[in-house]
Amino acid sequence: MPVFSADTLRQLCQVIFQAAGVPPAEADVVARSLVQANLCGHDSHGVLRVPQYVTSLRQGVYRPGVPLDVIHETPALLAADGNWGLGQVQAYRLLERLTAKADALGVAAGTLRHCGHVGRLGEYAEWAAERHLALIAAVNSHGAGRRVAPPGGTQGRISTNPICIGVPTTTAPIILDFSTSAAAEGKVRACYQKNQPCPEGWLIDHRGQPTTDPSVLYTEPRGALLPFGGSQAYKGFGLGLVIDLLCGGLSGGPCSGPDFPINGAGNTALFIVLQPRHFAGLEHFLNQTDALTAYVRTCPTAPGVAAIALPGDPERQTRQIRLRDGIPIPEGTWQLIEQTARELQVPWPVVSCHTPTH
Repeated sequence: MPVFSADTLRQLCQVIFQAAGVPPAEADVVARSLVQANLCGHDSHGVLRVPQYVTSLRQGVYRPGVPLDVIHETPALLAADGNWGLGQVQAYRLLERLTAKADALGVAAGTLRHCGHVGRLGEYAEWAAERHLALIAAVNSHGAGRRVAPPGGTQGRISTNPICIGVPTTTAPIILDFSTSAAAEGKVRACYQKNQPCPEGWLIDHRGQPTTDPSVLYTEPRGALLPFGGSQAYKGFGLGLVIDLLCGGLSGGPCSGPDFPINGAGNTALFIVLQPRHFAGLEHFLNQTDALTAYVRTCPTAPGVAAIALPGDPERQTRQIRLRDGIPIPEGTWQLIEQTARELQVPWPVVSCHTPTH
């Protein structure tokens, strides 16, 4: 697989997005977001998305340079319409507005509708944690992306509906970020582009039988993703269901439904920002988050386990490795990016493979 430095990939993404008509500042936000996802090991939300976003821009589904419109606002609430702008751009605009409200009142909630794919939710929790804020975030797929079957079912009925909760400490924050399906759809897409099977327990075919073939999500007759939880999958599906209900219902956008295509275009979102200093105080909050995370890390380990890992640790470890060694891009993904660049008449190759030195 070709390997690139983070800076090289970011510059490449920015060039492609600008060629697709995205203003430089917005192109920078999206490019940084995608490359950060790759750095964290979440390739499902990384540069794999470049061809998808560009297709949506060229088809007029996504609209560059549009504002974030306010539907309704109170001192502690903001319901917004993203006008089908790029998801990362509009999500950060909402988050910045909510941060100001939480700083004043202690808590703020906001929603987005008509918004492009917002990317990795953990990114926004990391941003909030840097400012000593806690964040609860969730999205659905704006009515589409019905790839998750209920326990016992054979067809998708809801989207993968991830949830993220970020909690600051004085050092590394706790970032819990997961899809309510057995895996994010993008992870299946990554396997599909690598021509590799998925792990067992992710997928069923159209007859409801277990399969490791990622193509069942993209070719007819279609299979489905399973909810997370294995034998307790009803818990994963239940969580995904209520996220769908809240995100669609509160935002003014749709919940998952039969009138929408399988391939999702964007997200409705729900963000809740908490400012600890308005509760029991920031000092108490950080003392407690530090104490508990340290206590958990001191837990005796089972044979073969080197250390206790907390939510957010794998991403930080992968980021260190990929900053040092570079970001590998599957050949199938790279070919799609090259095709996208050529369609936009971007001179190719824009960049060459480059592995950072140790």
